Amino acid sequence: MKIAIGSDHGAVALKDEVKKVLAELGAEVSDVGTFGEAAVDYPDVAEKVCAEVTGGAAERGIVLCGTGIGISIAANKIHGIRCALCNDVFSAKMSREHNNANVLAMGGRVLGVGPAREIVKAWLATDFSGDERHNRRIAKITALEN
Repeated sequence: MKIAIGSDHGAVALKDEVKKVLAELGAEVSDVGTFGEAAVDYPDVAEKVCAEVTGGAAERGIVLCGTGIGISIAANKIHGIRCALCNDVFSAKMSREHNNANVLAMGGRVLGVGPAREIVKAWLATDFSGDERHNRRIAKITALEN
């Protein structure tokens, strides 16, 4: 599986740890940045990651900022993206199973490495249920985009 990942300056350290988890799981990673502590705007990072997802270069994306809030809001403005801000394993699983989230958001100043590792593992391991009620709800979300 190919995963696009990106963070702002508030989550570079967590991004580097998440990339280690992805490597352990055998994922191919496309890191769109940032790579240092200099301030960058999280909407720009969200746009790059989501372009890889919507363009088919990556199957899923992971976006990180200080809290995960701003970057998740930005990601969800992009047509075709269903980004879930997850701070626990249960939410990560449900975002995939019920919402077919194609982008995961987390906060570098909110989560420790241990929980983030488990969230990423659960999110990648969980498939969309594909049942009628969840498909119907996703169709309604897509209609809101249009």
